[in-house]
Amino acid sequence: MNELEMRCLKIATNVRDYCRLLKHDTINLVYIKQIVRSTSSIGANYIEANENLGRQDLLMLSKISRKEAKETQYWLDLIIRKMI
Repeated sequence: MNELEMRCLKIATNVRDYCRLLKHDTINLVYIKQIVRSTSSIGANYIEANENLGRQDLLMLSKISRKEAKETQYWLDLIIRKMI
């Protein structure tokens, strides 16, 4: 596993562990499901992109990883704003 794959794994596990600490009310359950999916998808798509299936595949899966990272930021923002 390369450094970026390890960092993707770390963020996914950190977010998962953080979500376990959140109150599991109706709103948070939606946010938790979405953020766990998006953080785990970042690393999964990055790992798949590195399978050397061609330049176009690498670019597309890298873009998907970036999209999932942006989505993760969105869900984190919603969780933080709910707590304020």
